[in-house]
Amino acid sequence: MWGGRFADGPSSIMREINASIPFDKKLWRQDIRASLAHVEMLAKQDIVAAEDAAKIIDGLNQIAQEYEADGVPENLDLEDIHMTIEARLTEIVGPVAGRLHTARSRNDQVATSFRLWVRDAMNDVSDGLWDLREALIARAKEQADTIMPGFTHLQVAQPITMGHHLLAYYEMFTRDSSRFWAAKERLNQCPLGAAALAGTGFPNDRQMTAEALDFAAATANSMDSVSDRDFALDYLMAASQTALHLSRLAEEIIIWASQPFGFVKLSDEWSTGSSIMPQKRNPDAAELVRGHAGRIVGCLNSLMMTMKGLPLAYSKDMQDDKPPVFEAHDLLGLSLAAMTGIVQSVTFVPETMRAAADSGFSTATDLADWLVRDVNIPFREAHHITGAAVKLCEERGCGLADLSPADLTAIDGRVAGHDMPDLSVEGSVASRTSYGGTAPEQVRERIAELEQTNRL
Repeated sequence: MWGGRFADGPSSIMREINASIPFDKKLWRQDIRASLAHVEMLAKQDIVAAEDAAKIIDGLNQIAQEYEADGVPENLDLEDIHMTIEARLTEIVGPVAGRLHTARSRNDQVATSFRLWVRDAMNDVSDGLWDLREALIARAKEQADTIMPGFTHLQVAQPITMGHHLLAYYEMFTRDSSRFWAAKERLNQCPLGAAALAGTGFPNDRQMTAEALDFAAATANSMDSVSDRDFALDYLMAASQTALHLSRLAEEIIIWASQPFGFVKLSDEWSTGSSIMPQKRNPDAAELVRGHAGRIVGCLNSLMMTMKGLPLAYSKDMQDDKPPVFEAHDLLGLSLAAMTGIVQSVTFVPETMRAAADSGFSTATDLADWLVRDVNIPFREAHHITGAAVKLCEERGCGLADLSPADLTAIDGRVAGHDMPDLSVEGSVASRTSYGGTAPEQVRERIAELEQTNRL
């Protein structure tokens, strides 16, 4: 394909290090699609004869059928998917296949194919996020009244509802979805026709190929067209953020499923046993989701390091842009599917969660709020009084709801004559009615708002 300048062939090591077909064969659909758009443009612009273009189109369609049925053959001598397709096209239609490469280079060819692949990958992730968010909404609606402890520093802080907790993850994954959509909008420009780096002297119509490939426009600078991999980095950045959120949810599932917590029971589908301890039910799927997050972030770091020092325009280092994106996408797809399955199938244990919410004086803030709101005590003083009440409860081995008006009056006389607040966990949860709060009515209103606006 490029040997005219060279007297000798490459060494076996050069042949191996130079070849990317073992991984970039994933791009075959996108490369054929871009080639079809390119040759149709060449024919329309009278750069290639219509009869030659027709032969090339038939040949490309035949190759697509072959690869769909039998997969892509790997020949290291052909280096990559682009030369592999061109070589097969030559076998099918003869020397006329060489006209396909008119007014383009492998540089803009690979940039286009890779953009198409990443755009498809972003659509896949968006679908996966949609499924996960739907699962979170469904379980949040079901668990809107289920009381559990809310934690800070992994210490019991205030009682909340499981529905509210699940909606917190819904918000995270909604932001993740928006990051992929924003990245896709930035990606959606077509580099095809930029050629090697300087454009081409042929009268090509780059807008035509951009429209044929569903891009919003053609890229505006030929050098940037072939050397830009921001779209791949954007994908990996959004994937990394999503993986971090998946890992946080996985960690909570792992903790909740442990015997000291016992908040949830995992289904057989999403847990494994032990080879030696027959009683074990291990949250392996959630643990692997947690582990995959590190690998996905590693893929981002890998490509960032590859790109950090490259001068314009194309350098062969950029051949290594695809493996981290391919790996991250496979891992992210598995993680999204696994976490969706876990959320859909996990069994909540309300009585255990409710008992935990009633521990650790979780309604202390409600007492402090009552002192401020009804007794008109400044919050800092109310905080001190509440701390003294907690200390009294610890000494007696009781809860805040067990204290009498006389007990609180003994701590601070300003309490005298005021009705005691409801310091039960149910009362606490029901009182949190501010927008975005944990009260069951707020959880249901938020779900109704999302369903009405179709923001799932």
